[in-house]
Amino acid sequence: MNRGLICCRGWSEPTPPEAQTPVICEKLTRDHLSVMGGMTLEGKVYTLVRQESLNGLHSIEFLTHLLRVAGKRLLVVWDGSPIHRRAAVKEFVTQTKGKVWLEALPGYAPDLNPWDEGGWHHLKNVEMRNLVCRDLEELHQEFHLAVGRLRQKPHLVRSCFAQAGLKIQSG
Repeated sequence: MNRGLICCRGWSEPTPPEAQTPVICEKLTRDHLSVMGGMTLEGKVYTLVRQESLNGLHSIEFLTHLLRVAGKRLLVVWDGSPIHRRAAVKEFVTQTKGKVWLEALPGYAPDLNPWDEGGWHHLKNVEMRNLVCRDLEELHQEFHLAVGRLRQKPHLVRSCFAQAGLKIQSG
C-alpha cells in the first residue's frame, strides 16, 4: 500500500459481486480541525475551532474570548496540555491581575474533565454520530451545528459536571 493512501475493504448493497471485495481508497491528508472547548456550571458551552494545530497563543485567544463573553472573573480548570503551560499563557494570566485564575486537573485523572468526558463525548457520539463529510469545510460547519444543538441542552451540559463527580449546588 502506498503511503498517504488509505484503503478500506467493505461490502456493497444489495450483494457484492461474487469473489470480489469492494475496496475504497482515499488519499490521506493532514487536514484537521483542532478544538478547544469549555463549559460552565450554568450550562453554557464555549469553543475555539481552528483548521491548524493549537498552540499557546490560541489558549490566550480562548481565555480572552471567555473574559469577554463569560464574565469579569474566571476560574478555568483545564488539563495539563503543553499549550496551557506556555510562558506566554502564564504572562497573560498575570497581566489580568486576578481576573483569570487557572487550575490544572491532575494528569492521572482525565475522567475529572467534564468537557472531555461529557461534552466532547456527547458531540462525537451523539450529535455527530455516523457523520460523513465531503471535506474539512463541511466538517467545520457540522461541528458548529452540533455545538449549537448542545448549547440548547444546558441540563445536559450541567450533567457533565455531575458525571465528572462534581457536586453542583443550586442557588
